[in-house]
Amino acid sequence: MPNKISITTEYIKLDQFLKFAGVVPTGGEAKELILSGLVAVNGVPCQLRGKKLRPGDTVMVKGGDYEVAAGEHQSD
Repeated sequence: MPNKISITTEYIKLDQFLKFAGVVPTGGEAKELILSGLVAVNGVPCQLRGKKLRPGDTVMVKGGDYEVAAGEHQSD
């Protein structure tokens, strides 16, 4: 069962998601990981750092599965 990571926006970019989920500590490491071909989105290898992930998308990386989930939007 994938780890669910909630976002409060319409989408999140892949490199930002990897940092947000705690897979990597920095954007530079996220970039290297993505460009190395070790990240799959919805079962398909992805080398696009800016790939937009929306709720329901899954990310597989470093032996872990993550699912983008819709969180509650913050109100002002």
